[in-house]
Amino acid sequence: MKRPVLGSLLLSSTNPDRLRTWYAAALDPQENTDVNGYRVLKFGEFHLFIDTRADVADKNPEPGRVILNFDVEDARAVAARMERAGVRWLAELEDRDGSLFATAIDPDGNYVQIIQLSDEHREGM
Repeated sequence: MKRPVLGSLLLSSTNPDRLRTWYAAALDPQENTDVNGYRVLKFGEFHLFIDTRADVADKNPEPGRVILNFDVEDARAVAARMERAGVRWLAELEDRDGSLFATAIDPDGNYVQIIQLSDEHREGM
């Protein structure tokens, strides 16, 4: 039997169009489409679905519970793109033993990390 593969995440919002616009501007997805009423952004083989829900607040009250991690080749260039899109940082880009990390806050208050792992850290995984 084939093992499950995590291929997507549904991110709910009271303002899904604003959220989609932010992710598209900040992170430049490969695809940005609508599928059956969902806003779908494709990053590599992963799909981020953005939809509206009546049972969520305007802001995430526990943003550290789930953090979206984006593996990037050039964290400095991605951070600069995010800054041009008006991102608010929880933690600006920093070097952690050769790997680069930064944590942004999306318009709904969710945490979004960009990570550029060093070859050494990648081999250790």
